[in-house]
Amino acid sequence: MKKYLIYCIFTIAAFGCNSSEKIGRESADLTEANLETADTTLTEKIIKTADMRFRVKDVQHTKEQLSSAIRSEGGTVTEFSIRSDIQNTEKVRQSTDSLLELTSYRTEGYITAKVPSDKLDEFTNKIAKLAVFIDQQSLKLDDQSIAYLANQLKNQNRVEAVAQLNKHANKKSNNVETSLSLKDDYVDKKIENLIIDSKVKYSNITLNFYQDNTVKQMTVENDNLSDFRPGFFKRFWLSIQTGWVIFTEIILTLTNLWVLFVLGIIGYFIFKYYRRKLQPVAIKS
Repeated sequence: MKKYLIYCIFTIAAFGCNSSEKIGRESADLTEANLETADTTLTEKIIKTADMRFRVKDVQHTKEQLSSAIRSEGGTVTEFSIRSDIQNTEKVRQSTDSLLELTSYRTEGYITAKVPSDKLDEFTNKIAKLAVFIDQQSLKLDDQSIAYLANQLKNQNRVEAVAQLNKHANKKSNNVETSLSLKDDYVDKKIENLIIDSKVKYSNITLNFYQDNTVKQMTVENDNLSDFRPGFFKRFWLSIQTGWVIFTEIILTLTNLWVLFVLGIIGYFIFKYYRRKLQPVAIKS
């Protein structure tokens, strides 16, 4: 009986191995056939990235013009910022209660945008006309044609592999996990190609622009308290009045202490009395 059981076990194991080998051979033969018949024609996938730095007359006005130009070309502003850095500041006295504040500052603008790739050259030419002069301009081309084709071919292989796994699926195999892993890889490669398509269609451009230092004049309230003090003669007369007030206050304070003065005088006379009384006694001894 044991011999028959062992024989059955070996038979089932051999059959399973043969089935696995058969599936593996079929998948390998199918993959090889797909690679030979697959369309390997390259589709041009060029990603363009542009960068410009230039000086303008007015940063705020230029920012509005750039935003309008980007929209007119079918593009989108993805980020922008404007900042002013104070270079120097000074306050000049105008009157007792006001100062003239002079501030020298430098303003810079920053914009990143997506512009249709076929209109990128035309757009950069428009920007050049807005600039007083251009400090720096660059264009970078990144060819993703090979990577795009590789993702397509890999996805074809994954589709065929999943079909084969599903065809030979059974409850005891791990085909479900393998199929799920292949499907996830398929999605990843598909997303990568979608990102490449988006970058090819819309080019990223970075714009840095600035203006010359600007001086801003503004009248502000005088916060220097010493400037509000009265003149010399008025302060002199006020000092005399203050001195007299202080003197009278001292007199009034001393007047409030009359009891202490009385006690002091009484104590003085008592002390003299006892001193005189004790002096003869000291001589007799």
